[in-house]
Amino acid sequence: MKKGQVFEGVIEKVAFPNKGHITVDGKTVIVKNGVPGQKVRFSVNKVRSGRAEGRILEVLEKSPLECEPVCPHFADCGGCTYQNLSYEEQLHLKETQVKELLDGAIRDFGYEYVFEGIKESPNHYDYRNKMEFSFGDEVKDGPLALGMHKRGSFYDIVTVDQCLLVHEDCCRILRATLDYFKEKNVSFLKKTSHQGYLRHLLVRRGMRTGEILADLVTTTQTADSWAEKETEEELLEGWKQILLALPLSGSFAGILHTKNDSLADAVLNDGTDVLYGQDYFYEKLLNLEFKITPFSFFQPNSRGAEVLYSTVRDYIGDINDMTVFDLFSGTGTIAQVLAPVAKQVIGVEIIEEAVEAAKENAAHNGLSNCKFIAGDVFKVLDEIEEKPDVIVLDPPRDGIHPKALPKILDYGVDKIVYISCKVTSLARDLEMIQARGYEVVKSVAVDQFCQTVHVETVVGLQREHT
Repeated sequence: MKKGQVFEGVIEKVAFPNKGHITVDGKTVIVKNGVPGQKVRFSVNKVRSGRAEGRILEVLEKSPLECEPVCPHFADCGGCTYQNLSYEEQLHLKETQVKELLDGAIRDFGYEYVFEGIKESPNHYDYRNKMEFSFGDEVKDGPLALGMHKRGSFYDIVTVDQCLLVHEDCCRILRATLDYFKEKNVSFLKKTSHQGYLRHLLVRRGMRTGEILADLVTTTQTADSWAEKETEEELLEGWKQILLALPLSGSFAGILHTKNDSLADAVLNDGTDVLYGQDYFYEKLLNLEFKITPFSFFQPNSRGAEVLYSTVRDYIGDINDMTVFDLFSGTGTIAQVLAPVAKQVIGVEIIEEAVEAAKENAAHNGLSNCKFIAGDVFKVLDEIEEKPDVIVLDPPRDGIHPKALPKILDYGVDKIVYISCKVTSLARDLEMIQARGYEVVKSVAVDQFCQTVHVETVVGLQREHT
């Protein structure tokens, strides 16, 4: 088998997150973005000992598991992967992937644990409270587009004005924004020349309240054809008026303009102006309220987050008169969910803005037994005088740094609850956690991101006393 060769084969299984396995001449080839049972034609990209990687060129035969995707953008947009599977099949696939990885991580330690399957999201569509849309073109030098990256492409953008993962209000805002700037002949920032004005459109909509934030992200470059006819202030005023005239079921809390001259292809903030209203709204979650700004970290599936955090609360059990450490605490959502039934909760988070948001939200919710500390978990643990009775871990996708994990385990608490958004990182961390005397008591997957490859996993660990 050589790089560039083209083969045909059937996807036998899909490992987390989206790695399809095809056997060719006794060698396993990994291809992405397929589903079990599809017969595909693929080219080989990389060849390693015992395994190769390939790219799907064409689906020759559909899988018996497949259904017709309901979104008109599915074939082109890179946002969804599993919309051609029924939701029941999506759950089964993710459940199988999570259990296989957990079984493998636990097998060598020789004990039994309870796997509780997967919990579904209350909303299968229309569940995202935040979308970051990119300006670009669908083909080189084509007309302006606004939406998501094309499947498998770094440059091309697909206009997704009928996206089903968000409320239709968000799609109307997208379409009105695109039409307005098309008519004005405004350029987008090109990745190669770093010239252009339009970058992103950020839309957040409160699932409970219907309040909306729309934030236009641009460069500070105004040497464009529109600048000969009107000022930037006039251009943005026109955009604001277009949005305010839209027939929406929700209402605007704020319309904003953010400047970003960074070379990185990411939504960053070099300064935000409020064109209308304010730069925040409050979202309700498990009888608490959380302030949401354009750049707040907040679970993108509000109702799914309630399922996740309720699960964490169940797994942690009775914590009355206990001190809980919430490590990698983000904006302190889990800490505030646990605070009413704990003696105190101490959150540690490296991003200072998230810590300030956590403090503000805790005060807003009348929670006086929460303390949030900004800093690296590895360093901060040396400075905290309090000792935890229970630890909650909710690390970023790459898991816990191998230098920080031993410090966490040195506390020797009886109970740890680990929330993971990338189960492969969890499986890796479990090796050290178990080697230090902990056993997985139970685990469950929680589907926060329907139609996509992503899944959350909650693990309850108990220290075995010898």
